[in-house]
Amino acid sequence: MTAFTEPRRHHKIEVNHLDRLAIVYVRQSTLAQLQHHQESTRLQYALVHHAAELGWAPDRVLIIDDDQGKSGTTATGRPGFTRLVTEVSLGHVGLILGIEMSRLARSNRDWHHLLEVCALFQTLIGDADGIYNPADYNDRLLLGLKGTMSEAELHILKNRMHQGKLNKARRGELGITMPTGYIRDAYGEIQMDPDEQVQQVIQLIFRKFEELGTVHALLRYLVEHQVQLGVRERTRAGGGRLTWRRPNRMTLQNLLHNPIYAGVYAYGRRQVDPRKKLAGYSSTGRVSLPPDQWHVLLKDHLPAYITWDQYQEHVARLAANRNVGSWSGAPKRGTGLLSGLLICGRCGHRMVASYHQLSTGSAVRYSCTRDVTDYGGSPCFSCAGTAVDRWVVTQLLEALTPAGVALSLEAQSSLNRDREALDRHWHARLERAQYEAARAARQYQGVEPEHRLVARSLERAWEEALEAERALKEEYDRHVQRQPRQLTTEEIRQVQLISTALPALWSASTTTMQDRKEILRLVIQRVTVWGDAKNEHMDVRIEWQGDHVTEGHVIRPVARCDQVSTYQEVCQRVEAGVREGKTALEVADELNAAGWRPPKRRATWNVTQVRGLAQRLGLQFSKGTDGRAVRSRLPPRTGDWWTLPGLAQALEMPAVTLYTWLRRGVVNGKQSKRGGSWRLWADDAEVRRLQALRAEPVGARYHQRWTDKATSMMNTQEVRDVSP
Repeated sequence: MTAFTEPRRHHKIEVNHLDRLAIVYVRQSTLAQLQHHQESTRLQYALVHHAAELGWAPDRVLIIDDDQGKSGTTATGRPGFTRLVTEVSLGHVGLILGIEMSRLARSNRDWHHLLEVCALFQTLIGDADGIYNPADYNDRLLLGLKGTMSEAELHILKNRMHQGKLNKARRGELGITMPTGYIRDAYGEIQMDPDEQVQQVIQLIFRKFEELGTVHALLRYLVEHQVQLGVRERTRAGGGRLTWRRPNRMTLQNLLHNPIYAGVYAYGRRQVDPRKKLAGYSSTGRVSLPPDQWHVLLKDHLPAYITWDQYQEHVARLAANRNVGSWSGAPKRGTGLLSGLLICGRCGHRMVASYHQLSTGSAVRYSCTRDVTDYGGSPCFSCAGTAVDRWVVTQLLEALTPAGVALSLEAQSSLNRDREALDRHWHARLERAQYEAARAARQYQGVEPEHRLVARSLERAWEEALEAERALKEEYDRHVQRQPRQLTTEEIRQVQLISTALPALWSASTTTMQDRKEILRLVIQRVTVWGDAKNEHMDVRIEWQGDHVTEGHVIRPVARCDQVSTYQEVCQRVEAGVREGKTALEVADELNAAGWRPPKRRATWNVTQVRGLAQRLGLQFSKGTDGRAVRSRLPPRTGDWWTLPGLAQALEMPAVTLYTWLRRGVVNGKQSKRGGSWRLWADDAEVRRLQALRAEPVGARYHQRWTDKATSMMNTQEVRDVSP
């Protein structure tokens, strides 16, 4: 009969620990480790027997192996670790066993969080080296060191692998994915695709992009001519077989952005920025960087389809085509010359161009709708495009005449002299700051170590000098960035040549609207407009390339007479003309002689406009244009019956709009005979109802809602007899 032997118990294990669970945490970082390194997995599962040796019953040992094939760098995506922390937080766990601390967590944040929870709920942690109590200071210190070493080990391995890849990339030997138009030969060297048709298509793409200027136009061209891209199969089953696929926008963008077509071996074009990932800009945090921030850039290392200069021009063109932020976007096919260049002076946002058909053709209108689209507010400002387009073109042609170019070049030379003087001033300030920092360093290095109070003061002075030097350098960099680019001698010669041919080129029948927009973008940065919706005056500011500014005043067409700034003076002149018995033609001549402009696009007043304004004021000329007396017209109101112009004047609305209400049934009325004048019925209550309806916002998007509301209001009114 064998004697009963109690299990071996560690001195840190108490009865309250044995009453709770012992958890064995099993984890392997990758699926490859699970398949090819099973000995480590066996060792981890064998910890169940170790828990039994420490005193736990087999049914009180829990295995958590939900995190197989997952890295321990973060707790995110590890349900097993989350379950472990939850069980500890509920007070169910007496001991956590792992083959080593790195199996639990390789992040100090997750590791110390687990230690805090274990210390709070009196849970022990054990590995192959022993048992630890997180509530004990010495054990806590040892566990903290083990967690730090576990995290450091991971970073050391990653850094070693990264440096190895970087060194191989610096030699141009690190393998990269071959884009369309390239293959690897039998020796692993990168070569152009041997299929001549594939090469011809790639060359066609670059040539047409230089000609058309946008990815969308390039895609339309390829689709229209049924041009397909030759793509090599990358799968092992495909074996590099060539297939022809229709082009798409993303493929063309990647092709134009890839520097390999310029013969450049590049590594590190897209790097991880944790701030972007946290801010939600990208799920991976990878951002595209400029060439000067790439890890490796080896020019003339590979066979090329284009030159490096062409590649840079293509990338700059793609960036300029973006219609966001400060970019003006690619020129569109519309007739609005300033589309993409026009800025609202009130809010600073870009104005959009809209087009509507007139009897004379298409007309453009510029509107600032940012407050409408983003906040559901009202439009900020809008104006007809013809007047501002014409003024900007006039300024452009005047600025690019030979005399204007000569003055601009002279002004540029004066600015260059001022810039050189400012640079000398900045360099003197930088030199002084560098001297102060070096002087503070020498003073600190020359002090005796025993003089600690003096050393601390000198160290603080040195840090302040270094900080002042750094701030001054950053301010100088910003100053240089704000300065306009200087023209080279060749660029000055080209400007002088263009100035003599530009007027003829601008008005040539072969010059398209897109060509004119391209010319504008070459010399103009932006155009800003300020205006008031209540009058026709508008201020315009042109910012030229090179930071020159031209300001001016433009008269824009408005819709109604009361929107003209001289409306009160015009009304007084019309009233005086009616009192004095003048004809409408005589009053129109007086208005034109005074230089007062009518609304809309007309440059002068005519008889019809003057008579319409008199009717709006409740007046009538006693003589026609020939001086003979005219037949007296009906009064605007007789009882509850109104003429259409009379009611329109009372409601302060255009007669055309009131006629639209009549056709829709919003207003009651009768026609004396077919083709005759209308009589509208409206008592005082009806007039107040129509005035309230007139005050409602009736934008283009609210017409249906407004009509339904008007119909509902009419249905609630008492049915009246409207027969005259």
